[in-house]
Amino acid sequence: MNSSDTSVAATEAALADRLGEPGVILRVGRAGRSTAQAHTGLASLELAAPVGENTAFNIGSVAKQVTAYLCIRAARDRLLTLDQPIGDILPRFRIPNVTIGDLVQHQGGVRDAESLLSLAGFRELDHYTADDLLQLAYRQRRRAVEPGRFLYSNTGYLLLAEALKHAYGVGLQEIADRHVFTPLGMTSARFKTDPREVIPGAAASYQAVAGGWQHQQRPVTLPGPGSLWCTAADLDRWLAHLWYEWRHSVDDALPFEQHLSYQPSDHAPFTYGAGLYADPRPGRTVVFHYGHEQGFSSAVHLTSSGLRVICLSNGGGIAADHIATAALTHLNRDPDIDLRQLLSRAVQRRTASKTPFVGTTEPEAPHAPLGTYACDEVPGTVRLSRSAGSLYLWRRGTRDRLTCTGSSDYAADGYTLTLPTTLVDGSEQTPDSFVVDLKRAPGLQYRRRSV
Repeated sequence: MNSSDTSVAATEAALADRLGEPGVILRVGRAGRSTAQAHTGLASLELAAPVGENTAFNIGSVAKQVTAYLCIRAARDRLLTLDQPIGDILPRFRIPNVTIGDLVQHQGGVRDAESLLSLAGFRELDHYTADDLLQLAYRQRRRAVEPGRFLYSNTGYLLLAEALKHAYGVGLQEIADRHVFTPLGMTSARFKTDPREVIPGAAASYQAVAGGWQHQQRPVTLPGPGSLWCTAADLDRWLAHLWYEWRHSVDDALPFEQHLSYQPSDHAPFTYGAGLYADPRPGRTVVFHYGHEQGFSSAVHLTSSGLRVICLSNGGGIAADHIATAALTHLNRDPDIDLRQLLSRAVQRRTASKTPFVGTTEPEAPHAPLGTYACDEVPGTVRLSRSAGSLYLWRRGTRDRLTCTGSSDYAADGYTLTLPTTLVDGSEQTPDSFVVDLKRAPGLQYRRRSV
């Protein structure tokens, strides 16, 4: 056996070792050339069903580029305008002067409603609907950040899906079928709007736990920002169409830049346009997006030369964005690299999953209550207490120990809390108000509720 045969055998063995674990698929396409694909692992651990060509994944936020495209298409068809205030279409939306284009570019200052759920009393496995999140959006009265500043918001895209529904008179799936999925032959693509809906060939998602695996899906579907299911092959058809639109744009503009300019994002030096991040630096022109949804992860990259890289995973410990980025680097060095070897290397370096946003689990201790607080933009209440010199925030029956990071600033897992004045350790002083800043929902003003 020569060295090449040994390398192939080692790669096959490494991929075969993952047949008892969740899977990952890597697909690469180039302009004018056939596509290549490698996959490993299982789509269903219960059924021992392997990931394959026809496996459909939840691609999460990667779907935002399709929603953004449909908004641009509606503007072309004069059904709406990108500088039109969303409140003109959805009268219950109360933040003034937020346009369709603002929402597409995450510049509307709309707090991400999913980030608010734990404060609103929802638990991790509770069922909630798109309408529940829209109700949270309609409670918001002011921008969370100043105009022109980037604040990533899934809720903004949920509002866009509602605007499209009003413009066309049908739901997002029907609109996408008419203008994207059917014309491009994307037969597997579907915006799931009901958690009971059956998606043919759908993978399940998993997270490793002590002694085995557990499911990650929740009974939630959010058309617009996510909940688009499709195969890697159908996602590749979309990217090929996107590149067609891109190469026919004027003055080497980024995709759809003639309709919406690309603006600074939350990850410098990358910019953000029509549902896409972009790296506009000379010699590196690429657009991309990542998705993380209920244990699934997804990533797509499209270069100005037509190179398409897609990675989809149903394992919480396998980050598709890391694999796709590594693949793009290797392909730039060696365009003919064997995808099976590339995938084998990548999955061996898979990253650990993120720490969930949960309360502490310390032993019970006496707590001195400081007050109950409410925010007019979030239903429900939270409480503050002190115990053994530490400050605690209570929500949905759990408590978070707050770590003092400044004279009046406190931090917990996933958010910060700022008091108007300093609370001296051990003090029973009751603050009248405080501000909670979640990553995608900053500036929540809580005030003490009268007894």
